[in-house]
Amino acid sequence: MKLAFVLPRYGDEVVGGAELAARMLAERLASRDDIDVEVLTTCAVDSRTWASEYPAGDEMLRGVTVSRFPASGRAPDFERVSAALLARPEIAPAAEEARWLELQGPVSPALIDAVRASDADLIEFTPYLFHPTVCGTAVVGDRAVLHPAAHDEPPLRLPMYRAAFTGVRALVFYTHAEQRLVWSRFPVARTPQIVLGLGVESQPGEPDAARSGVGVGDRPYILALGRVEGAKGTNALAHAFAKYKERHPGSLALVYAGPVADAPPAHPDIVVAGRVDDATKWGLLRGAIALVSPSPFESFGLVILEAWVAGVPVITNASSAATREHCERSGGGLWFRDYEEFEVALTRVVGSADLRAELAVAGERYTRTRFTWPALVDRYLVFLKSLLR
Repeated sequence: MKLAFVLPRYGDEVVGGAELAARMLAERLASRDDIDVEVLTTCAVDSRTWASEYPAGDEMLRGVTVSRFPASGRAPDFERVSAALLARPEIAPAAEEARWLELQGPVSPALIDAVRASDADLIEFTPYLFHPTVCGTAVVGDRAVLHPAAHDEPPLRLPMYRAAFTGVRALVFYTHAEQRLVWSRFPVARTPQIVLGLGVESQPGEPDAARSGVGVGDRPYILALGRVEGAKGTNALAHAFAKYKERHPGSLALVYAGPVADAPPAHPDIVVAGRVDDATKWGLLRGAIALVSPSPFESFGLVILEAWVAGVPVITNASSAATREHCERSGGGLWFRDYEEFEVALTRVVGSADLRAELAVAGERYTRTRFTWPALVDRYLVFLKSLLR
């Protein structure tokens, strides 16, 4: 079986999001003797600009053939156009939708030509939002498998996405919450589909070395892991944490670890570590009081499961249906809707080692029984082979 993955960016420098999820899946599929995997993508790394940072051309990356194509980036007036269009997305005129999609980027005619020319048995697209998926699914029709990575946001209500969701051979979801959301928007109940999720593998990392590396010292801390960006809820978390410290003085710190797009407000108890390597990341996880996931928009929330594998409880934003689903199904985490609920959750977790252990054990059990890579890949291959039959 030959599979092609089509996505707007791909590579080791791309951290987080649907693109990282696709890379993890592509690499594990490529490790199977009977599966050939290629990736068709652009030269971009940064999803805010889509500027070309990789050279165009082909490379082999851990068993996956990666072909990159030049693309135009995000237009300077995109945010202005987007604000106007997404104020009432349900009634957006087709011409304005098309213009919005191109201004958003990345746009690569050469990539779409490569998608059209691919001899793969199935061509997998992710995420739903960008030009390569909208235009790519249109040219391959019944060979297209869409991993939407959808969450409840204004673009999902644009009429143009109906064709991308309803015109594919199959749909692959991260969570049941994502599946229910897509069902509420598009008539896809009869489309072949699977709720797959992602696999999690623990990596080495020592808490003491990680503490030293980011400068948090011996202080107890909660950890926010991933892209530091206002849209991900990191600024809101900083404000909530500052208020918490006014009401609960002490040595507790908040550590951000991940690429910094929007630096949070400065605070003596907030440490912004920036991008960290895997050993530091896993060391920080193992040393944390809890992982806090402040993002209201997540389609899966891999860091939630990584925290549980590391033996750490979770506090998540209730607005994110996917991460809340993990907490509800596992019993491994708490969630908050506002500051008052955040304060209660954090106070409970910080104040009780027994509760932390109980939550972490429940989360780890949930992760181990549902999200190990070998079983997940086996299940996915059964699904893909059923599509080809």
